[in-house]
Order: sequence, then structure tokens, then C-alpha cells
Amino acid sequence: MAGDTIFALASAPGRAGVAVLRLSGDRSGEVLQRLSGQALPKPRYAQRVRLTSSAGELMDDGLALWFPAPRSFTGEDVVELHLHGGRAVLAAVSEELLDQGLRPAEPGEFSRRAFLNNKMDLTEAEAVADLVDAETSAQRRQALRQMDGALSRLVEDWRTRLVRALAHFEAVIDFPEEGLPEELNAQVDKVLGDLAGEISTHLADGHRGERLRDGLEVAILGAPNAGKSSLLNRLARREAAIVSATAGTTRDVIEVHLDLGGFPVVLADTAGLRETEEEIESEGIRRARARAEKADLVIAVFDGSQLPRLDPHTLELVDNKALVVVNKADLVTGGLPADLPEGRSFLLSARTGEGLDPFLLVLTETVARLLDVSAAPVLTRARHRSALEECLAALERARQAPMPELAGEDLRLAARAIGRITGRVDVEELLDVIFREFCIGK
Repeated sequence: MAGDTIFALASAPGRAGVAVLRLSGDRSGEVLQRLSGQALPKPRYAQRVRLTSSAGELMDDGLALWFPAPRSFTGEDVVELHLHGGRAVLAAVSEELLDQGLRPAEPGEFSRRAFLNNKMDLTEAEAVADLVDAETSAQRRQALRQMDGALSRLVEDWRTRLVRALAHFEAVIDFPEEGLPEELNAQVDKVLGDLAGEISTHLADGHRGERLRDGLEVAILGAPNAGKSSLLNRLARREAAIVSATAGTTRDVIEVHLDLGGFPVVLADTAGLRETEEEIESEGIRRARARAEKADLVIAVFDGSQLPRLDPHTLELVDNKALVVVNKADLVTGGLPADLPEGRSFLLSARTGEGLDPFLLVLTETVARLLDVSAAPVLTRARHRSALEECLAALERARQAPMPELAGEDLRLAARAIGRITGRVDVEELLDVIFREFCIGK
């Protein structure tokens, strides 16, 4: 319940030098005074406190920070307790907080309260979760940019322009006898056309924001024993996949998460492509082909010892989203076959590392290009995209509407759809879905 005073561990669980317990709610200050036996600290200043239970037992000697409402993360009274990070200390303090009538926070409840108290909008709240989950520098930069309000400002600008256009149609409906000038109608139509164009451009961004959050999917494909698993291990810098001279060793998709130049990549080793009657291997090959279809980038691996022959099953999957690797360079006497794509084909040895650096450079540059989000703010979640698609459809209907009443209704729907991105409309049904993804303590 929103009126409860809640608490949770805001630092990572487990043994640590320092652990942070966060309290939020009307009783936060009262409870701190009761536990410490002293007056509240100066706001936003750390003060040493000795925390004592209601039974008079010393629980810990640590620091306390006091953030009175509304100048706090949640907009409520907030207390942070910086304690020694032993399990016994946290257990004792948590048990005492329960005895004092506080309750454990639910996942995302601190951020949810911040949203409800207008400390942040929904996109900024989502960025908090993304920042906590960020594993690469590019993910961190995207989350910080969104948390700073870059996407919010863009969406709010679109919504403001929509509302102004809607006001024009409301005037036409309410005061038909006034005969608004034709040039005003043309101006409104231009505004709606510009809006539709800008939104369409963002929807056609190749899902860069979502891919940066989740990781670019790269599938390694090739015939059995071409060296796919060896290449995966070389890129991962560990023995992530079993390497064997026995054909068909890889039966299922093996995934490895990499940081390439600060960008997240999900690298997938797949079953060798060949004709087979063996049921399990056939299923693995089907999954390999399916993975190739959905992958953002494909690495097609050929066995250099078989040159000049190129495996036809792999060759048919070489398209404009594929990088080509001819493996086992130590067994190749000539150069690369002429029919392989120039600038995207590499001769290397996954076993020795020979020729790996030029390939890795191009792979990193390709990933960086596909995930480049340095321009306008990007959409980072499916719900953003769905809301903009709904908004764009309503905009297009409004521009074609034969009557101002119909156009006005469609613009109201468009404004409502876009408002759901930041929470400018009633979004109660969205809150549970959004905030349950958060970790406890945020």
C-alpha cells in the first residue's frame, strides 16, 4: 500500500563491507530516531549512529542519511542506513524494522512511488532499471541518457504539438460560424504531417534501442567441423562450447554473452549444416536455420581445408547481413575464393588466432554501426513502439477524416497513445507490468 513505510536492501545481497538499507514513508524519520536514540541528521549529510533494538541490544554502528520529503528519490521521507554488510547485522536490523511496523518493499516499489509522486516519468523509471542491469558501456550510456529525460522530452514535444492541433479541431467544432482561415487549416495539416514523419522515422530505426538493451544477436553457421565452436571459444576467450573432431557434436544452440567494443552481443553457436536422417541432429539444424533468420548478424564459417569447395548449405545463407570466415588458415595454400563478398570475408585460424584481429575489428565496427544510438533518443521497449504505432495510425486517420469531429476524436486517441509512454494519461494497468521487472530496493 502506498501509505505504508517500506524498507529494502538497496545494495547487493550477501557478505560485503557495507550494506545499504533504504526506508521510505511517513514513519522513516521516527523509526531512525527510535533506533539511534538521537535527533535526525542534517538533511543529506551522513551521521554516525549506533542502532539499538527495542530490547536494548546494540545491532550495529554505522551511518545514517536523512532525505525529508519532497527532496528525495521517492518524494517521501527517506532514510538510508549504511551498515556493516554481514548477514547477521542485516537480519537483526530487518527484524527490528518489521517489529516497528515497517514492511519489506516489493520489486520496483521505490521507483513506483517516485513515479506516483511526480519525481520521474515512466521512461525515466524504466531507465533506472536499465542502468542497474547495464553490462556494457553502451548500455550504460543509453540508460543514463534516458534517465536524464531525453526520450521524455521528445515524446512530450510530440504530445504538446498533438494537443495544439487538437485544439484547432475543437475550435472548428465548437465555433463553426467563425469560419477559421484556410491558411490555419493548412498549418495544422503540416504539423500533423511533420509529426507523422518524425514518428515514422523513429519506428524505422531497426529496433536499435531494444537491441542495445537485450544484446545484438549474432549466429555462427557452417558445416560440421568447419570450426564454429572453436571460433566461439576464441571470441569468448574461454571454453564455452565443446570442440571435437566428431561431426555433429553441437546439437543445440549455445549462447555466449560478449562485450564487443562496449556493445552487448549474444553470440550463438549452432549445429553443423548438412543432410542427415538422425532425428536429434535434424532438429538442431532446423534450429540453426531458424536462428539465422532471426539473427541481426550472421557469421558464416567455411572449412579452409576443403577449398576450393565451399559448403553449399552455408553458402546459401550468405547475404548482406553475413560476415564470412574461412577457417583453418594454416591449411590454406591460396587466398580467399573470388566468389565470396569482398570486404566481409576473412581468412583466419580459430585454433591459433592467426588472422583474428582484422575479423574482430570489422565485427566490432559492424556491431557498433547496427547499435549506433548517438543521434536522436531511441525507443528502448516494445511498449514504446506499440504506443507510437497506435499514435501514428490515429494520426493518419485524422489527416484523412472527412469531418472535424472525426479528426478530433482520432487526435485524442493519438495523444492518449503517446501519453502512455511517459505516463501522462491513466496508466494504472501498466504499472504492475513495468515495475515488477525491477530489483528489490529500487
